[in-house]
Amino acid sequence: MTTPEIRAVAFDLDGLMFNTEELYQEVGARSLRSRGKELTQELLDLMIGRPGHIALQTMIDFHDLDATVADLQAENDANFAIILPEQLRPLPGLLDLLDALESAQIPKAVTTSSRLSFVKTVLAQFDLEPRFQFLLTSEDVVRGKPAPEIYQTASSRFGVTPAEMMVLEDSEAGTRAAVAAGAFTVSIPGDHSRNHNFDGARIVADSLQDTRIRYALQIR
Repeated sequence: MTTPEIRAVAFDLDGLMFNTEELYQEVGARSLRSRGKELTQELLDLMIGRPGHIALQTMIDFHDLDATVADLQAENDANFAIILPEQLRPLPGLLDLLDALESAQIPKAVTTSSRLSFVKTVLAQFDLEPRFQFLLTSEDVVRGKPAPEIYQTASSRFGVTPAEMMVLEDSEAGTRAAVAAGAFTVSIPGDHSRNHNFDGARIVADSLQDTRIRYALQIR
């Protein structure tokens, strides 16, 4: 069976487009240290790729914290306001891949478990929001990753079948969502997710610069 032509690309945000997973770890570790707790790899693996409110509730449950999701979210927002302007950076290959997709007239979107306000803040720092056809966030779905809803919604918004949409993901939860939706799934592990399970991904790439991504897209 031949692979359908890829007609659209959906980008996860955190840890895929930007180094925000590193920054989430810094912010989360700061919140936990203030409560005498530690951000372990076990806890990170439970949180990565999940909608923000679920990730924060996981942190609360894991350490039996005397805090609410709203408490932790407020702390995170305050800390991110400090570190984003100085520490946020696009990951290698992102800007070149966006240029190549635009040259090939392949539409693209952001599909993330983060909140819309955070996504807009991150994209605005590099003036990237206008380069995407639409943004889908945790506020646009009922069931977040690893459920396939966000990618089913994305393919519908693009007007393509899931098989005609490439999804770029960095986490197990995101990969499971994309595979379950029937998308052409490319997983790009980061330091935060190298021990994740990427079963079902068509490509497990080294970075957004991996030549196999452009080969699959039939772009240069």
